[in-house]
Amino acid sequence: MDARIFEGIGTLAAVVEAGSFVGAAAALGVTQSAVSRAVSRLESRVGIRLLHRTTRSVRLTAEGEQFYAEIAPLLGGIENAVVSATGASAAVRGRLRVNIDPLVSRLLVAPQIGAFLRRYPDLSLELIPRDSLGDLIGEGFDLAVRFGEPAPSSLVVRRLLETRILTVAAPIYLEERGRPEKPEDLGGHECVQFRDPETGRAYEWEFHRGRQVIRVKTGGRLTVADVGTMLGACLAGVGIAQVMALGVRDLLEEGRLVELFPDWPGETFPLCALYPSRTLPAAKLRAFLEFMQSAMAFPKA
Repeated sequence: MDARIFEGIGTLAAVVEAGSFVGAAAALGVTQSAVSRAVSRLESRVGIRLLHRTTRSVRLTAEGEQFYAEIAPLLGGIENAVVSATGASAAVRGRLRVNIDPLVSRLLVAPQIGAFLRRYPDLSLELIPRDSLGDLIGEGFDLAVRFGEPAPSSLVVRRLLETRILTVAAPIYLEERGRPEKPEDLGGHECVQFRDPETGRAYEWEFHRGRQVIRVKTGGRLTVADVGTMLGACLAGVGIAQVMALGVRDLLEEGRLVELFPDWPGETFPLCALYPSRTLPAAKLRAFLEFMQSAMAFPKA
């Protein structure tokens, strides 16, 4: 194969990662015009337009997104082979882009990330809070940290923890509306609905006790799509909510929230790390996974 095609693919990857021709030129140590020529030659060779170019931005075309999604794993494999062959597979360096759940980023990662960065001074870390997984490879992410059972895919899945699902309300709500005695009583209460970012529909409310599982149809005038808004509304007495124990232990201990059904303790929600299947995971990826495992090492609720 023409060596210029490999050059063009590498240049295209640099443009996608940098988000501009200027950034790609700086990363590759060449001129901006050289970057532009390499991409143009690649487009001519494959016969499709790969990039939309404007004076303000550069982004992949629909055909370019498909092309890049197919070559990105191959580029990663080549990079891993080179790293392994040169004996540098243990070096934690370069850039690591992580698609991460906002709650995990704020609650677990942010307080501990300084020590991780001090340990690896040659690593540049990008934490991108997202509500959904999206196209991990096509968007240039090395890793995702997401709540919920992942859909079947070619991605490697590592389970980091499981947190209990609690049904809670603020004392002010219970004073006004009364406390439901059992899950089936929720039909007569205002329940804050949480929208599943993958399906766009509100999550169904479930209650687990051993092997017993019941599903309760709930309703409410407020539907939200982020945990912070849901907690704020619940604390203000807007309604009852189902939340992860991971983010509300302090609120329960302070009495600002009340757990309604402690005799239904069985439902849990997993937190998983997902990354592309590669024979040789990069050292930076392995290091971050180890960090995440240590960050999870606290009493599970």
